[in-house]
This record gives sequence, structure tokens and C-alpha cells, in this order.
Amino acid sequence: MFRREFIEQSLAAGIIYAGTQHLAYAQPAKSLANGKITIAAVGVKGRGGHVLTAFAGLPEVDVKYICDIDESVLAARVAGVEKQTGRKPQGIKDYRTALDDKAVDALVIGTPDHWHALPTIHACQAGKDVYVEKPDGHNIIEGQTMVAAQKKHKRVVQMGTQARTGPHLLSLMEYLKPGPLGKVRFAKAWESAKQPSIGHAADQATPSGVDYDMWLGSAPLHKFNPMRFHGNWRWFFDYGTGDLGNDGVHRLDMARWALTTAAAAKGEKVPEMPRAISSLGGKYYFDDDQEWPDTLMTTYDFAPGYLLTYEMRVWNSYPLHEEEEGAAVYGDQGYVVIGNSRWRAFDAKGKLVKEDKAGYNDIGHAKNFLDCMRSRQKPNADLETVGHPSSLLCHLGNAAWRAGRQLKFDKETYTFVGDSDANQFLTRAEYRKPYLLPKLSEI
Repeated sequence: MFRREFIEQSLAAGIIYAGTQHLAYAQPAKSLANGKITIAAVGVKGRGGHVLTAFAGLPEVDVKYICDIDESVLAARVAGVEKQTGRKPQGIKDYRTALDDKAVDALVIGTPDHWHALPTIHACQAGKDVYVEKPDGHNIIEGQTMVAAQKKHKRVVQMGTQARTGPHLLSLMEYLKPGPLGKVRFAKAWESAKQPSIGHAADQATPSGVDYDMWLGSAPLHKFNPMRFHGNWRWFFDYGTGDLGNDGVHRLDMARWALTTAAAAKGEKVPEMPRAISSLGGKYYFDDDQEWPDTLMTTYDFAPGYLLTYEMRVWNSYPLHEEEEGAAVYGDQGYVVIGNSRWRAFDAKGKLVKEDKAGYNDIGHAKNFLDCMRSRQKPNADLETVGHPSSLLCHLGNAAWRAGRQLKFDKETYTFVGDSDANQFLTRAEYRKPYLLPKLSEI
């Protein structure tokens, strides 16, 4: 439906899209056991550019396509990869061109949040594997639909929570397995790395070389505004998920991983979903065009007895436990503090007993994805079991903040219990044609 409506709209506008029906592809056309893995990188401004560089630097990767809706960004990235690898990729504006190419094995997606779901779903349907940046989608139902596509088409999908392949996080989990923290009941994550104000800006003409309609995708039609575009898009309801979904997903994923590992050491299991979510805060500091809060406290209550909190203050840089952004898990025999490049363990009296240092691992995370493409095993940040549950915490926290009250989420129905008004925050009120999110029955 999406493809047919797109073609019809394109023909009406005098634009011809000359592609074949990619949805018929069941598996990659060539074996991944040997030789290079061919990728197409989609959305290469900012974070997407860093991910592209990581993949392009791996000898087993051939970057055949680079896709972006901004011609200036696209030209720069094509030239950059040619210089880096000695091979010039093809620059395209529509990722579906790459999906029509049977030589392409995987899509690497670094787009804004509101463009995570459709390329992931379409790639799975086309028999491609996917590396997609965090969070898993723009909203709860998008994440659910992405997982459904992954499962139905048996694809390897890695989400860009790179700490899952970080050496210091892996060593922390080994430390926690014998149970040094004792009985754990509380964890927290926080973000206090200072963000600048984005200010105010008037609408203006769309820059030359930008396919703005494609950039908007399923979001409502607005006149072009630089504050809603490159980089700043994450602060608006239509495109991003605020800093809870931007940086918070990393911190919450660390906290959730460490909490579940520490609990398992005592024969306990933290439930997959919280039984209640509350979120208070707002725009308390910045006077600018941002819509998402700059100050936030979110609480997740997991039955039968675990509490996880997320604290966000993006207008200062006062660290907690000496970490501007991090996580901690507390037990009755000690606690651990997790940062981006280290972890530290303390005993019940607050004495440092062990630590390890490393850092985020973009290249290792990319290699883990490629290895799993060959082995068909789940990657470290598998979308279904890791990426979606951690992303869902962010979406649930945002929904509770927008609803202004405590919410209870039913994972069987993917709805908020007894709260039809809050269910409006499960997904968009309307997806702009032709960029429609497929129904689960259509996956």
C-alpha cells in the first residue's frame, strides 16, 4: 500500500520511480558465509555519519549506497567514503532503491527517530538485515510493528545501543553474576550533561537540495523551520522523543541490564515490563522552541518489588556519583555506578572495591551485527529482546509525562489499562500519506 500510493503520488507530481517490487525478496541473494557484506546507509547527517564511518572502515563491508534527503550532506558523505575506502558508493535519496538491489545485504539506519520504523520494516520485508539507531521508533506502536516485521521475516536487527558491546559493560555483567550486591531492589539512570538552548526561529523557505516532503515522512505537514530540522528535530513531538529517547535510552538500558543481571544472581527475575509508570517535569529552564521537557523525573515500578528511576536535567552539568550521565544499581551489600567509560563497585559502607574502564564501542557493535548476519544468531542489542524493551521504557515515560498521571501498561494488548485518553500517545493521531505505518496484519 505504501509503495503503490507513493508511486501514484510521484506520477501525479511528474516523478517516476523506476524500481522493482522489493517485497517479493525472501532472503539475501548471496551467501554471507564468505566475501564482503554489502550495505546501504540511510540518513547520514550527525550520528548517522559516525555510524557510516564505522561500517565503512571495516574490511568486510562494501558500502554500495548512501541515502540522504539533503544533497549537500549526501555529496559530502559519498566523497568521504570514497576517500576512506577507495570505492565510490552510489548516492540516492530514496532508500527503496537499495532495497530493490538483490546485492544489498543490510540497511544501516541513522535517520531521525520518526524515520526509524518504515525503513526497518521495509528492509525486513525485502529480506535485508538491519542496523538501526536508537530508540526503536517514534512511538510505542512503531516499535511493536518493527519487532513484528523482524520476527516474521526472521531478520537480524541490531539497535544502536553501543554499550551492549562495550567491554566495560560486559565486564560489569561478569562482576554482577556472583551476586556481590546482595538483594537488589532499586536502580536509577540520569542525564545531566548540559544541552544548549535551541532559541527561536521563524519559518523560511526550504533549503535548495532538500527533499523536505520525504524528510517529513509520516509527520504532519509544516512549513520548513531550521529549528525543526537537522539536529534540533529531536526536541519536537512530531519527529523526536526528547532527551529521554535520545540519551536516556542508553542510561536506562544500562540500568535495566545491570538490575536484571544482579537480580538473577539471587535467583530472581525482574519483570519485562513495569506495572506502573509516572513522569513529572516540564520546560522549567529554557525559553526556546523545544516541546519536550528539559527537566524530568520518571519512575518505573516493576512488580513484585523493583524500582527504576530516570532523572534528567539537561540545563546543567552537575554529576551524580561523579558521572554526568550514567546509571546505578543498589543492593543491601553494595552498589555499582556505571558511566560511559567506566564502572565502579562499592561495598555496603561505600568503599570502592572494584572498577574497570573502557568506552563505547561503535566498531565492535558494528562487527557484532555483521558476525550475527553470518551466524544468524541474535546480536548484542537485538531489537526484540534488548532494543525494544529499553526503548519502550522511554516511550512509556514520555506518554506518562504527556498524560500527566500514572499509567499502567498491558503488554498483551499494548494499551494503557483503563485510560483511553492516554492511549492517544501510543502512536500518531494520523500518518501522513503515503508514509503509512503498516498494520500488524500487513507485516
